Amino acid sequence: MTTATSTTDEDEIRLLLVDDHAIVRQGLRSVLQREEGIRVVGEAEDAARAKELVAELSPQMVCLDLKLSTSSDSEGIALCEELTTLHPDIAVLVLTTFLDERLVLRAIRAGARGYVVKDVDTSGLVRAIREVSRGGSAFDARSAAAMVRGLHGAEEEQPKELTSRELEVLRLLASGLSNSKIGAELFISETTAKFHVGNILRKLGVSRRAEAVYAASKAGLL
Repeated sequence: MTTATSTTDEDEIRLLLVDDHAIVRQGLRSVLQREEGIRVVGEAEDAARAKELVAELSPQMVCLDLKLSTSSDSEGIALCEELTTLHPDIAVLVLTTFLDERLVLRAIRAGARGYVVKDVDTSGLVRAIREVSRGGSAFDARSAAAMVRGLHGAEEEQPKELTSRELEVLRLLASGLSNSKIGAELFISETTAKFHVGNILRKLGVSRRAEAVYAASKAGLL
């Protein structure tokens, strides 16, 4: 379920909450609506509804979880990149349970201005919202440390070169084909196709097929 309200007070920070758990959104709304100068103008449980509400309500900020479905732990990163590309004036603050240097870096590269872990206290969250709304950036101590670790390891995390066969498999994988269908297209066994897919995931430094497509696209391989 999604909800939306409106406000005409230009001094308020107009905030959209995006989280797949209703109880989390309700808790955040309850906490934030008591803060002066912050107004939660809407809630969305998934990427599609978030994009609708951004277009409808024109919020200044989006408070975004990275996990918006059971199928991916980082669907929010793709949404962050889409929102910041289509709406450059919107500030995105990631509020998530995941603390991983690769995710922090990916979120920042996707346009997020801040990254805060969900067990942050209310005052820390409010400070992050206000700082990001002013055009700054906000990271709690752990996400900042993760970002530093990620930056130090960024060179090592660059995609390793794929073979010509792996590139063929990657293109079919990006089209949504299963291992068996990839094998049929390339006249190889399903086991061999699975082997190539595994190598692609390892070389791109990801664990899921969708993440491989995202990483390959960013690296210019697709």
